[in-house]
Amino acid sequence: MKVKIKLISLSMLSLIGTVMPGRVWAQNVSKTGTTAAEFLQIGVGGRANGMGSAFVAVSDDASALYWNPAGIASIEKNEITSTHSEWIVGLDFNHVGAVFNFEKIGKVGFALTMLSVPEMLVRTEEFQDGTGETFDAADIAFGITYASSVGERFSVGGTVKFIQQRIWHTKARAIAVDLGTKYKTDFLGGMVIGATIYNFGSDLTMQGRDLRTFVDPDPVSEGNNDRVPVNFETDSWSLPLNFQFGVAFEPLKTPMHNILIAIDALHPSSNYESVNIGGEYGFQERVFLRGGYEAIFLEDVEAGLNAGLGVHQKLSNGLLAKLSYGYKSMGRLGNVHTLTLEMGF
Repeated sequence: MKVKIKLISLSMLSLIGTVMPGRVWAQNVSKTGTTAAEFLQIGVGGRANGMGSAFVAVSDDASALYWNPAGIASIEKNEITSTHSEWIVGLDFNHVGAVFNFEKIGKVGFALTMLSVPEMLVRTEEFQDGTGETFDAADIAFGITYASSVGERFSVGGTVKFIQQRIWHTKARAIAVDLGTKYKTDFLGGMVIGATIYNFGSDLTMQGRDLRTFVDPDPVSEGNNDRVPVNFETDSWSLPLNFQFGVAFEPLKTPMHNILIAIDALHPSSNYESVNIGGEYGFQERVFLRGGYEAIFLEDVEAGLNAGLGVHQKLSNGLLAKLSYGYKSMGRLGNVHTLTLEMGF
């Protein structure tokens, strides 16, 4: 028993230790704003958002397609999920995913994520009330995931995804991969350890006809062509690479009540290290209350308190419906509300 307690203590200290050294020895200048495709860091699912985004070791539903690809290995049925978030400053965030169980090869999943901006008028110096044209912007990521169990305790998974950022007629595209693992231990009645690396891939460079313009290569000369077509050359920006490690355990689990605790440590390429903490209380495996706090140890951050609730209902023909709501406080940026519907069949 003493050996188990020591091992648990060491695992918790190592979890916190991945964060604290970064806070002590980190450089004074934050790396925030140095990567592209920041929409890839928007958490998916009302359940995960309600638990403070501490979900890497939990990842036992279709939202694992985002949080930890190894998590879909534990999904017994086929499952589909749809998430809608009213994101900050009027943005719409949507995610749909599906996981299919192929007994001979493992679990395969597909996911589509989109962050979109409503159409706006095109304005210029000459036409400040609008030219009559409209433009919009959208970020899209499409991923294919495969996961399999290695024995009864260990699972691995990976995702290959196509990423595109677009504003009007200008686009940037990249390919990236996510890799994840989960391991179930004997500690604390089956504590789970999870780890994921996100968005390891190519850089993004904007290209398109909106970067086209006309110049006079020799403005001091007369009679030459003053409308030579050229294209602006834009810089390349890396994806928001992130390593996330977490643990999850259930200190109480009975047919009537269960409590789930999760702790994640984050090491991103675009910010300092931080910790997310979340919890979930379930009543008869039908009604769930959730809460959490994210971005612990980060300074000058608007994120913080999270909360949520969920309802599970068994339907006819073995169908299982899950409805989850997540609330995220974003400080001066307002609040984010997330609604997720999942169906198991």
